Amino acid sequence: MPRLTSETGVLIFDQAKATPGFTIFTTLGLFETTLIDMNGKVVHKWELPGEPGNYSYLLPNGNLLAAIRTTEGILGLPAKGGHLIEYDWDGNIVWEHTDHAQHHDFRRLANGNTIYLAWRLLDEDMVKRHTGGLPGTEHEDGVYGDVLREVNPAGEVIWEWFVGTDMEIEKYPVHPGTWRKEYAHGNTVAECPNGDIVINQRLNGFMGVIDKAGKKFKWCLQEPDFGQQHDVQMLANGNILFFANGSTAATFDGPEVGSRVIELDPADNSIVWEYKTKAPRDFFSWYISGCQRLSSGNTLICEGVWGRLFEVTPDCEIVWEYINPQIVEYEHPVYTGANPVFRAYRYAPDSPEIGGRLGDAV
Repeated sequence: MPRLTSETGVLIFDQAKATPGFTIFTTLGLFETTLIDMNGKVVHKWELPGEPGNYSYLLPNGNLLAAIRTTEGILGLPAKGGHLIEYDWDGNIVWEHTDHAQHHDFRRLANGNTIYLAWRLLDEDMVKRHTGGLPGTEHEDGVYGDVLREVNPAGEVIWEWFVGTDMEIEKYPVHPGTWRKEYAHGNTVAECPNGDIVINQRLNGFMGVIDKAGKKFKWCLQEPDFGQQHDVQMLANGNILFFANGSTAATFDGPEVGSRVIELDPADNSIVWEYKTKAPRDFFSWYISGCQRLSSGNTLICEGVWGRLFEVTPDCEIVWEYINPQIVEYEHPVYTGANPVFRAYRYAPDSPEIGGRLGDAV
C-alpha cells in the first residue's frame, strides 16, 4: 500500500511557481463541497442534501453543479448519482434533474444543456458481443451498458449515445480480471473545444472522441498499460490529458505499478508529457482521481484514494500540495476512516467562476 500520512492541509506552497486560485473538492461519503484558498483556508462551502454522486464543480456563472446519490433505480453498481442539482452561490437550488440511472460524470455543455453518463441494460444479442471479464459476475438484472444523455434545461432528452448500438463492443473486450455486470464502466464524459464528446471506459481501458452529429468515433485508443484511466479530456492544443491509475482490475488486487498523469498527442498516440514517480508507492491511486491543466501550464493532480491534491510544473516539480483533512467518521460501506476525493478543480481569482464573489480572499 502507498504511504499514509498524519499531516493534513497545505504541506507545500511555492508562491513564485504555484498558480494562484481557489480549489474545489468534495469528500466522498460526506455531504458538502468545499472551496479553499492556496493556504488551505475554507473560503466557501455548499451543504449537500445527500451523499455525493462523486463530485461537484463551478459553472462560469458561479453556480455549483452537483450530483447526489439516490436510493432508487439501478443498485449494485458503483458511483451511482441520480439527482443533478445546480445551486447558486448561496446554496439556493436553481435547476435540478432526476435520472436514477445517472452515474459518475456530468457536464454543462456550451449550449446550456447538460450531458451525463447513465446505465441501460444490454439486450441478449449485445451481451453476446460483450467479451472478457470473469464468468458469473453479471448483475442480477443482466449486463448494463453506458448511455450518454443530453438534456435541455427543461429536462428533455435531446441526444443519446449508447454502447449497445453506437459502439463495436466486440472489438474492445473488458479486462479478464474484471466483472461482467457492466460494459464497460464509463467514468468520464466531457465536451471538446469543438463540441465533440470525449468518453472514457475503465474496464476495457478505452478512451475516444465521438463526433456529435454522426455518433461515430473520430479517434479512439484502447491501452491496458494505462491501468484503467480516469478524467480523460481534450486540451486546447488538441492533445489528450488523463489520469492513468495503474490498476489491474475493477478493484485493485495487483502489484504496485504506480499511477501517472499523461498528455498524449492523438495524431500518433505518443506521450508528450507525463508525471510519475520513481517508486510506484509514492504516487498510486488505483481508482477515482483526476487532473487539470492550469492556465500557467502547470497541472493540478487529484490522487483521489488518499485525498491528496497537488500542483506540478511542466518539469514535474511539486509547487503546491494539500492533504484533505476531512475524514469520514461515520459507518460508511466504503469510506469510513478515509478522505477520498474523486476530482478537484482550481479557479483563478479573476475567473468567471469566482467573479469577485470572495471579496479580498486570496
